Amino acid sequence: MFLHTVFFWLRSDLGPVQVADFEAGVRQLMLIHTVRFCYLGTPAETDRPVIDRTYSYQLVVGFDDRAGHDVYQDIDIHLDFVKRFSSFWTKVQIYDAHALAGS
Repeated sequence: MFLHTVFFWLRSDLGPVQVADFEAGVRQLMLIHTVRFCYLGTPAETDRPVIDRTYSYQLVVGFDDRAGHDVYQDIDIHLDFVKRFSSFWTKVQIYDAHALAGS
């Protein structure tokens, strides 16, 4: 399993319609055929020194393997998402990982 985790820091001046459009755009990514699961979330109300809650949204996408991830990166749905919504965020941070067996 290959995990692709993306943190988005959206611009503070976005209105509710723009935020809803962003969320709808993320949901379109879930339709890409190599995606095995996809979760979109916002920061939880937990508050400890080690927790970063400065981001707006977290996206976790699971693939069978790196090849599935690589296909996802080059699919029109993903490319269109980046083109359409990149002006909506001030920062994006990505973490890719191989899930350990049995996890």
